[in-house]
Amino acid sequence: MELTDDNLLTLSEYLRHTLSPDVTVRRPAEKFLESVELNQNYPLLLLHLVDKSEIEMTIRIAGAIVFKNYVKRNWKVDEDSPNKIHAQDRIAIKKLIVNLMLHSPDSIQKQLSDSVSVIGKYDFPEQWPELIDQMVEKFGTGDFHVINGVLHTAHSLFKRYRYEFKSQTLWVEIKYVLDKFAKPLTDLFVATMGLTEAHANNVGALKVIYNSLVILCKVFYSLNFQDLPEFFEDNMEVWMTNFHTLLTANVPSLQTGDDEEAGVIEQLKSQVCDNVCLYAQKYDEEFQQYLPRFVTAAWNLLTSTGQQPKFDALVSNALQFLATVADRTQYRHLFEDPNTLSSICEKVIIPNMEFRESDNEIFEDNPEEYIRRDIEGSDVDTRRRAACDLVKVLSKSFESKIMEIFGAYIQAMLQNYAAKPSENWRSKDAAIYLVTSSASKGQTQKHGVTQYSELVPLPDFAAQHIKPELEKPDVNECPVLKADAIKFIMIFRSILPREQIVGSIPQMIRHLTATSPVVHSYAACAIEKILAIKSKENVPLIVCKSNPNAVASFEEALFPTFQGILLQDIQEFIPYVFQILALLLELQTGTDVPESYMALFPCLLSPLLFERQGNIHPLNRLLQAFVSHGSHQIIQQGKVNGLLGVFQKLIASRANDHEGFLLIQAIIEHFPPDALQPYINQIFVLLFQRLSSSKTTKFVKNLIVFFSYYIIRYGANNLVTIIDSIQPQMFGMVIERVIIADMQKVSGGVDKKVTAVGMANLLIDCPAMLENPYVTYFPRLLASLVEFFELPQDESQTPEDQILDIDDSSGYQAAYSQLIFARNPKKDPLTSIADVRIHLAQGLGRFEPQRLRQLVGQIPEPNANHLKSYLQTAGITVS
Repeated sequence: MELTDDNLLTLSEYLRHTLSPDVTVRRPAEKFLESVELNQNYPLLLLHLVDKSEIEMTIRIAGAIVFKNYVKRNWKVDEDSPNKIHAQDRIAIKKLIVNLMLHSPDSIQKQLSDSVSVIGKYDFPEQWPELIDQMVEKFGTGDFHVINGVLHTAHSLFKRYRYEFKSQTLWVEIKYVLDKFAKPLTDLFVATMGLTEAHANNVGALKVIYNSLVILCKVFYSLNFQDLPEFFEDNMEVWMTNFHTLLTANVPSLQTGDDEEAGVIEQLKSQVCDNVCLYAQKYDEEFQQYLPRFVTAAWNLLTSTGQQPKFDALVSNALQFLATVADRTQYRHLFEDPNTLSSICEKVIIPNMEFRESDNEIFEDNPEEYIRRDIEGSDVDTRRRAACDLVKVLSKSFESKIMEIFGAYIQAMLQNYAAKPSENWRSKDAAIYLVTSSASKGQTQKHGVTQYSELVPLPDFAAQHIKPELEKPDVNECPVLKADAIKFIMIFRSILPREQIVGSIPQMIRHLTATSPVVHSYAACAIEKILAIKSKENVPLIVCKSNPNAVASFEEALFPTFQGILLQDIQEFIPYVFQILALLLELQTGTDVPESYMALFPCLLSPLLFERQGNIHPLNRLLQAFVSHGSHQIIQQGKVNGLLGVFQKLIASRANDHEGFLLIQAIIEHFPPDALQPYINQIFVLLFQRLSSSKTTKFVKNLIVFFSYYIIRYGANNLVTIIDSIQPQMFGMVIERVIIADMQKVSGGVDKKVTAVGMANLLIDCPAMLENPYVTYFPRLLASLVEFFELPQDESQTPEDQILDIDDSSGYQAAYSQLIFARNPKKDPLTSIADVRIHLAQGLGRFEPQRLRQLVGQIPEPNANHLKSYLQTAGITVS
């Protein structure tokens, strides 16, 4: 593609069409851009278009976005993949993009800055060493539009230093950056601080200046994260003095009237808290002379900042800084005075644990977000979590004093609630949260709180203040306290007496009917957690497995609901229904599948159900349960054809072929041979057609396991006969190109055992393997089987494995999620065989001694030595 005006015009028209709401216009334009993106000069055309001021801004922005996505998809060069961007284009892009980004409008600058970051991720510094020089050069322009563009790019480029593992390569890169960037960054920081005073009366200029300071502070954080650089240690006075100035600054002209969104001052102070917290955590020896002034500043900030949500991140970071300091032994003296502790509890911790109106709005209007924050652990930046962390840190050193202070406040809060429950419910909410945070010393996701303060009488508190809340008749009364009470039981389930926990289950069940999504979600979660508790003998309470007669009770309770879900086609719940039905059917102890299930079976064979990806695994598991418990009923109903139709559909899909193999293995295991006889030839034909048309490592692995199942069930001779009936001497090609070539790739304990036994049986129980034309494969297969035993799994893949299925489905699709208590671990069908090596050796031991010596002598010496060891262990001598 040439860099001509005509091509620019053409490209702009296609970009215009990609913005069309009409899919018949938009999609062809997107397809065209995809088709030409590998042409030389294509990315340069995009950049030239983005740079032309006479072109409509929406088209230029679209071009910048397309360029960014192009870079994301294609800039990285994988080892085994071709380079999708011409070398000359790569050079030209890196020459053009920085200057173009810096003089572009903000909406374009952001897209191009992201593009520079992506390119830098792969090329900087080795293949783009001039990038830093280009960026530093712009600091001297005095143009903050340009400077902020550079800083945004630097932030995007360097923030990966915060999470990458330490390595020599990383150290070399950071040192290179510091040598070129640390001093100009510091000079810019000092100069920008000076501008805050010079433009103190110019609100417009101050906004730009303080935005620059925010990004400067973020870049500082990234460059200091891995280790304390020598330059920043030498210039700590400069940075820390200015950080303190920023943390204590009062700029009324930049205060916003918005209570929700943090303004630039809040963002800046929050980042400064992050920076000094980093130094307190990692470089406390060098930082300790500055620490007291920052503790005072953080304290003043916390006691003077309002409760509006816009201050949340700032308050949270300030609290985290205090928690970091309080956790250091050398700073304990700053907090040990009883008056100081009381003041912290009264003025900092308790106010930030209060349930605010903004919290109530989230509880009512966005319950999913409330749940994520409260019990799923995404509340790391909330005031409550930060206050809770500070409580835990202070309790390590001052537990008795902290508990004494909090005890008085908790009693006052509960009395306040008791006086006017409907008005003062927030007091009880705070009391419960305070008890929870002060009592918890350690917890896990699996068990809840496992270590707690013995100074907190948890059973008494639960009996006096939690149980009564759950026993109130109206499950919708004061839902926040209901959620608090349920959560309390849930997180202390491993600590509270067993009778309290088990006794709460009826109340949890009752709260499943609550109107509040938070309350009924917490109740469901609590029931699940309680049922997962194990007895003193480490035995889980799962009812049906210990009492099979209980299955009928569950079926009676669940079937009407399941019927409604299936009839109304409620997609979100259908995968769960299939899982539970499969579990209940697997727990059946009778010889037949109950009629209530068999009435459902024909519906389960509907191809429409398998069009939804989320249905496939649980539905296939349900079909396998039918096969294992009611094969003769399926045959009587004449549904074998329909069942094999499901197998055919699954096996044709690269994404779902493994499900097809699971189904056919269950059919082979449980169906009598005569029932499958009319279909067996077609089953193998389908498998070989798929093998020739779309071979993948996953398919071949499963095919080898299938062959092994077939050998174990029907005998090796039967396998040879059926394959050779499709094409004469085809079995030889199967041994060479499939079994020997890829057996080492089979994975998974059960599948490896089945393969080992199946292939051993092929060698020891198949006369055809000892006769022409297949006898030549015998030593090679034997050697491969020994390697299968002794060598690690071959995890290599083929290029075909990288090709993804194109999903043509449109609209909403429910995803599959595994129910914890409906897991179905793969069962070992060969429990009678303890050692697969001995199984092979015992089988070979039935050969005539001379023949056995001959076979052992035909395989490589290392393999032969292993084989002799198996034979010796089995008591068989090979002289």
